[in-house]
Amino acid sequence: MRVAVVAGPDAGHVFPAVALCLRFAAAGDEPFLFTDDRWRDAAVAAGVQVPELPWLALRHEADIGRWLYGQAAELARDLVPSLAAVRPDLVVSDVLATCGGMAAELSGLPWVELSPHPLYQPSRGLPPIGSGLAPGVGVRGRLRDAVLRLATARSLRQGDQQRTAARVGIGLPATDPGPAARLIATLPALEVPRPDWPSNAHVIGPLLWDPMPTGLVPPPGEEPLVIVAPSTATGGAADLLATTLAALDDLGVQAAVSTFQPPGDGLPPWARAGAGGQDDLLRQASVVVCGAGHGLLAKALLAGVPVVAVPGGGDQWELANRAARQGSAVIVRPPSVADIRGAVELVLRDGRFAAAAADAAKTVTEVSDPIVVCRTVIGEAR
Repeated sequence: MRVAVVAGPDAGHVFPAVALCLRFAAAGDEPFLFTDDRWRDAAVAAGVQVPELPWLALRHEADIGRWLYGQAAELARDLVPSLAAVRPDLVVSDVLATCGGMAAELSGLPWVELSPHPLYQPSRGLPPIGSGLAPGVGVRGRLRDAVLRLATARSLRQGDQQRTAARVGIGLPATDPGPAARLIATLPALEVPRPDWPSNAHVIGPLLWDPMPTGLVPPPGEEPLVIVAPSTATGGAADLLATTLAALDDLGVQAAVSTFQPPGDGLPPWARAGAGGQDDLLRQASVVVCGAGHGLLAKALLAGVPVVAVPGGGDQWELANRAARQGSAVIVRPPSVADIRGAVELVLRDGRFAAAAADAAKTVTEVSDPIVVCRTVIGEAR
């Protein structure tokens, strides 16, 4: 089958899209990645076909609804002829690249939604996503969740209205039929039970791809290795790197700083920094200090490595709390030298965190195959 995969430009979304394209190609299918140019060369070097999109012009929008729907509707019209040029049987649209689903509808094509993280749809059985709260227990707990859901209902209604207006503006029906299937690219250990799990949603395990496969070499020595990974997200905690390095000083550890940005001068002799593949590092690591973005969090847990989570905004707070409740993470917020140091010491000292991370890794055997899901959608559409 020929598949068009549409993804936004952020690393946390385009990397899983590249990984999915590589899965399709390995299965004998022909994928095409539609995204902006930031990661195009790396994706092409990995063997992914990435059509050029000269019409693509993403604008910053302070209004999230305007960005998700209004701008997406404009992009969807431009995407239609680009899709027609590759003649796909199916469109896979990233959960934030809503233009992909709209363009598929305009083109009469079946489409699937890709969530490169847990399912973040609202649920009648959960507190609002992003609160970081566990589902309430008992009458008081359920009442708390109901009140919190009520507090977010207005924003959700506003988003629905913006989506409807955007759809109608490009000639689509006001009612959004939604995707034929949802691919939830996370570990089952990071999901939470809900009474209204969508029947078309499939947990497929994390989709991981590294644009720089050559690994960073840690400093020599036998001390425990701590990976420090400042967030790539705009809402990540500020000064995580400097604070963590100060926290690790004289702790008797090695540090490998994994970053796309040059860390500057003055690294201590027990630390190395640079860009490069993280897989080899994780096989040697005892703990990861990170912002709890889904990509590295999932990588760490898959490797059985516990996490000191220093979450910023967005979904990092939600993910950090899920990992902490599962037992594989300690949360530090706001970041301080003393608190990060204490959290790293705790994780190194208490083997229960590593055991919980290993348990989380085992849940990857419970996932569905995204290729099978997508081929089923095409078969049902014919």
